[in-house]
Amino acid sequence: RGAGWHLRGSLLHLQVLAYNRHTYETAAQRLVITVIPAPGGDPPYQGEFLVGNRNVEELLPAAAREMFLQAAAGVWERDDLGVTNVTSALDRGGRVPLPIEGRKEGVYVTVGSPGPFSPCLVAATSPQSRLRCSRGQQPLASCYDTFAPGFAVRWCNLTLLQVSSSPTVPGPAWGPGVLEEGAEFQAPTEVPPRDLLPGYLVTLLVPLAVAALLCLLLGHLMCCRREGL
Repeated sequence: RGAGWHLRGSLLHLQVLAYNRHTYETAAQRLVITVIPAPGGDPPYQGEFLVGNRNVEELLPAAAREMFLQAAAGVWERDDLGVTNVTSALDRGGRVPLPIEGRKEGVYVTVGSPGPFSPCLVAATSPQSRLRCSRGQQPLASCYDTFAPGFAVRWCNLTLLQVSSSPTVPGPAWGPGVLEEGAEFQAPTEVPPRDLLPGYLVTLLVPLAVAALLCLLLGHLMCCRREGL
């Protein structure tokens, strides 16, 4: 699997390349994604959950993310949650799972909300819970785990972040020299003359002068520094 992309304006042109490991057949698909920044910026409260029994492609569909948000709403005690990021655990230093049925690579899912964290989440990241995790025990939880059994959340890897709200950055303003969409580049027909003589002289005379000085020094050492002279 591979992908190549380039960003032009607010459009993301993504080219996905795939190959079959058994037949070595390849396929390519080009996707055009419109990037629209969130009107209110990033949510100020964000929680990152590690789901151990899922792969990243299993949480990319909207239906799977909606199921995860419903489960997260039970422990967050809010219904205005939204998924802000989905990352494979392999991209965060995780190990490749053994080729055994049921083993998954793991997924980090970041959920954001404009409201504060629930006491259950705060208790799961308290120093007492971190101490229990270091001893191989389950962290403290004052609520029912609504993720189970569909999502095996590893509570010892829970991270809570408070992000300061930042204003939405406006998009780039194109100058007069940008080529329009679908237009062809017209090369200039006339090139202004350039004086190449100074560069030619520097390129030629500087090495010659250095060579002459080295020859004089070598001749002085070999002819004028002999015994008796």
